[in-house]
Amino acid sequence: MSSRVLTALPVYNEVNHVHGVLDEVRRHCDEILVVNDGSTDGTTELLDEIEGIHLIHHAVNQGYGAGLRSAFNYAVENKYDVLVTIDCDGQHAPKLIPQMAAAVELNGSQPWDIVSGSRYLQDLDTDSVPPEDRRAINFRINQQLKECFGLELTDSFCGFKAYRVAALPCFEITELGYAMPLQLWVQAVRHGLRITEFPVPLIYLEEERSFGGSLDDSEKRMAYYQQILKREMESQDVPCGEGRFST
Repeated sequence: MSSRVLTALPVYNEVNHVHGVLDEVRRHCDEILVVNDGSTDGTTELLDEIEGIHLIHHAVNQGYGAGLRSAFNYAVENKYDVLVTIDCDGQHAPKLIPQMAAAVELNGSQPWDIVSGSRYLQDLDTDSVPPEDRRAINFRINQQLKECFGLELTDSFCGFKAYRVAALPCFEITELGYAMPLQLWVQAVRHGLRITEFPVPLIYLEEERSFGGSLDDSEKRMAYYQQILKREMESQDVPCGEGRFST
């Protein structure tokens, strides 16, 4: 019996992209969930007119992590087998959704819990040049996760992922902003989840896209990420250097 796959898109103020991205996602996945995180630019009204999708509206903007948390809960409550998450800014390739979903099962008798897209695992002919500060922060976080936990990642922040839904209850997502992936990795270490990476294209359509407020300053953003990592390692009792995790 084939797996039930849900593709979820967290969306905030994407009125210029949402129709095109959803049209492309429909070509590669039958079941689609859009989590509209309090959009104010017309995205909400546009989504309400689209048929054939599952839709969650947050009354106010809560953050990227909040959108993913709602997607996790929906996938668990509705008993899907695999959840694929993909951003709605046109910077991911929906044609890879079936491959990523199938990759969850490609680990013999022990399926992967997370198949994480990586824009740096392979050099592809179509790759863009990423903003230098974003790539530098990603690299530094990758190194830190490796040194602390032996976690071999080349891309800590890619939103294009496939999850084994049975593993999602392991996560207690309280970090609702852009640092949510750091909380996710520490909790994955805590629960000994099986993780692999999957090469995806590096596409930047809007290099100046804002993180919001002070996080647009790369030094402040890195300090924020360090704060979240430290807090999460303490709360999950997985100190740096413990090395309990391996891919």
